[in-house]
Amino acid sequence: MAEFEDWEDVSRVVADVYFPHELTVMSGAERPELHLSSVDFGPVMIGRLAWGVDVAIECEYPGAYEINIPLAGTLESRGEGGEVVSGPGQATVFSADTPNRITRWDATCSVLGVKFDRDHLEREADRILGAPLRSRLVLPDQIDLTGSAGDWRRLVASLSDQLSEGAGSLANPLVSQQLAGAVTTAFVLAVAPPSEDAAPAARPGMVRRVLDALHDDPSRPWTAADMAEIAGTSVRRMQETFADYVGSSPSATLLDIRLDRAHAELAAGGSGVTVTDVAFRWGFSSPARFAAAFKKRYGMTPSQALRDS
Repeated sequence: MAEFEDWEDVSRVVADVYFPHELTVMSGAERPELHLSSVDFGPVMIGRLAWGVDVAIECEYPGAYEINIPLAGTLESRGEGGEVVSGPGQATVFSADTPNRITRWDATCSVLGVKFDRDHLEREADRILGAPLRSRLVLPDQIDLTGSAGDWRRLVASLSDQLSEGAGSLANPLVSQQLAGAVTTAFVLAVAPPSEDAAPAARPGMVRRVLDALHDDPSRPWTAADMAEIAGTSVRRMQETFADYVGSSPSATLLDIRLDRAHAELAAGGSGVTVTDVAFRWGFSSPARFAAAFKKRYGMTPSQALRDS
């Protein structure tokens, strides 16, 4: 926890990470006790925030959507849709460019927050759902995280848990782009129903197009939306079709392709080749995860493959 001289300084620090806002300290300690950590994936930002006192906040959320997930305590807000009270197991949604007031963020409330760039989320939602282009994404004011959105919440929590360990491999551009895509796709599939207007694709041809693209450029920071766009359909339909015709998911197929390329590079050896470089080059978020997947596939560690080259 950083030390701050006054609440104006605290508000400025939070605004730099999230949004410009008007902060009102309702009760509690005179000296600020802010707890703040965050990781920036470009169009997606994940952070943890606790004020340590009761506060109220007015904000218009310029240019981005904000999803606030209380880990403890309660978050009370009022916007165009009325009053929303969220606690653990729920999330409050603040829509982009929409005035809203958090009427009470209580002193015990610690929030896991996800900030989506507006253009990114709306564009990716169109691609993920295979829907016609639209000017604005319509989201609920509150999300039940005990249902289908629970998987998304667990993904976000897993990434935020790494904040205490430092950004590390999360800062790798290839990894961060893919994580932004994964967080976005999981969120859209959890909260937005697929469009009935999504155009069907010729399924075997759709699979071939995606497979060809993955083989041609496996080092690209692929997202599910990227693949669905090439397929010409929604993410969900593409996943179902891959299960029918390939027997695995698109992401598992991409993993196999990348492991093959990484194995070939390690087997070729050469001066200057390291396991860490190979892991990041083929899109793994850490050498440890790469090593685990590699050993499961080939029965040896990447280091052993490199030594045997």
